[in-house]
Amino acid sequence: MLKNKVAVITGGTRGIGYATVKKFLDNNCKVILFGSKKESVDKAISELLKINKNYEVSGLYPNICNFDETQRAFEKINEKYGKIDILINNAGISARQSIYDYKEEDFKKIIDLNVNAVFNCSKAVLPFMKKNGGGVILNTSSMVGIYGQPTGCGYPASKFAINGLTKSLARELGRDNIRVNAVAPGIIQTDMMKNVPKEIIKPLIDTISLGRIGNPEDIANAFLFLASDMASYITGAILSVDGAARS
Repeated sequence: MLKNKVAVITGGTRGIGYATVKKFLDNNCKVILFGSKKESVDKAISELLKINKNYEVSGLYPNICNFDETQRAFEKINEKYGKIDILINNAGISARQSIYDYKEEDFKKIIDLNVNAVFNCSKAVLPFMKKNGGGVILNTSSMVGIYGQPTGCGYPASKFAINGLTKSLARELGRDNIRVNAVAPGIIQTDMMKNVPKEIIKPLIDTISLGRIGNPEDIANAFLFLASDMASYITGAILSVDGAARS
């Protein structure tokens, strides 16, 4: 579905990002995964090449909260591959502390990675997509970016921002044949969920119509569809992949 395409996937070393990298590679895409540090990037690439030595995968670890460093990374990728067709802004962090305990620096940290870095990566890739005649930008939102959550206000605030950025960029960039969409995962079995006590998870599952927690591959499948030509007339959408969960 993505033959001869070049994709950059941030937060690609684990969880949803890693599953999406593998899904794209399985669909003949060339993938550059971004991680927070060299060790995690190298480990992810090593694991992927053990699965299939013919995967066309490489990695970088720029500080995507810094625009200049991000821009240099995208210039390097474009120089090597001659184009960038797809960007998935997946890197992010979460927190669940009460507003009474929330520290200003913790709120800023979430906004910096979950929002500012998405802006940086999107702005950095746009010149290459426009020159190439178009492209696809996909953002990782969240069900809490629609419904909110009872604690940890920084995370849903960041995802509300992502939804607004997604819809606004879609309207602005359509004339350049650049589609912008987001996937809003529900409760997914990732490293974040491993730290959640079972007594909290059980009531969460009870809110899901399909009766189960989602898998990273469920989200990767949504990204694959939106990145492909099958979604050529879809832009500005926030696709919920949550089993009809309700908070």
